[in-house]
Order: sequence, then structure tokens, then C-alpha cells
Amino acid sequence: MSLVQRVFAVVRRRRTTVTRVLRCLSVSVGTTIFSAVILIGLAIGAGVPAGTANFAAVACGIPPSYLGNRRWVWQRRGRGNLRREILPFWVLSLLGLVASSFFVGRVGSMIGSWSAPVRAATLPAASVGVLGVLWVAQFALLDRVIFRDRKLAGAPVQTSPHVPQEIAA
Repeated sequence: MSLVQRVFAVVRRRRTTVTRVLRCLSVSVGTTIFSAVILIGLAIGAGVPAGTANFAAVACGIPPSYLGNRRWVWQRRGRGNLRREILPFWVLSLLGLVASSFFVGRVGSMIGSWSAPVRAATLPAASVGVLGVLWVAQFALLDRVIFRDRKLAGAPVQTSPHVPQEIAA
């Protein structure tokens, strides 16, 4: 493989990664909006405690997140593998759910006397803040572990003494 071919291969891989990041971010934005509507409806509309409302709201967003990521972002078709895809995705999502619910519960207890519109903005912001920080780690795990291309995972990278490692990898 020539140097030019290797450079184009790296560019294609980078473009694929950027496309996945943008698509995954789109799925996350969609499920976050969906969850925020549920959170506001439960916490502000129905008077459910903020942490409990967040737990329910984020839990409602996990199935569409899994399906959107699996089918649109990583282009997987057919049945998902329970051990390699479904369980790890749910465990990862549930860890985020517990972390965000704990944080939203704490924020909710601190702002309980604030007006409904301010709470309606603050509670989803608290949830998004926690989930946003976790999103970077989640994307890396989804891309490199859960939805990685198993056919290419074992393929060795061919290197040449004339090509720097960062171009070959």
C-alpha cells in the first residue's frame, strides 16, 4: 500500500468516526429532549420528586437511544447480541441514569422553593450536565467495544518502514 493510499485510508477512518460522533450526538440530543419533556412533566406537572422523575425520564430514553445508536450510528441490522451489545449498552446507560438521578435529586432538593419555570429549566440542565460529561466515555465504549466492527478488530495494521506509525495506524 502506497503512502497516498495509507493517508486516504486514515482520512476515511477519521471521516467515519466524525460521522459516528455527529450521528451519536444527534441520537443523544433527541433522547435528551424526549427525557427532558418527561422529567418536566413528572417533576413540575405531577409533583414527583426530581430524582425519581429523572430516573423515569432517562429510563424512557434508553430504548430509543439503543435502537438509534445501533441502527443509524453503527449501521447494525438484525438481532443484537445480548452479551456483547444489549447488556453492556444497558449497564452503561443505567450507570448514567443512576449518576444523573442522584445529581438531579440533589439539585431538586436545593431548588425546591424556586419558581416552576426556573425549576423546569434547572432540572433538565442538571441531568444534561451529568449525561454530557458521561457521553464522551459512552461514545468511546460504544465505538471501540460494544459496536466495534468485529471483522476488522482482529485485522493487523500493515506498516512499512517508510511510513510513520501515526499514518499507518
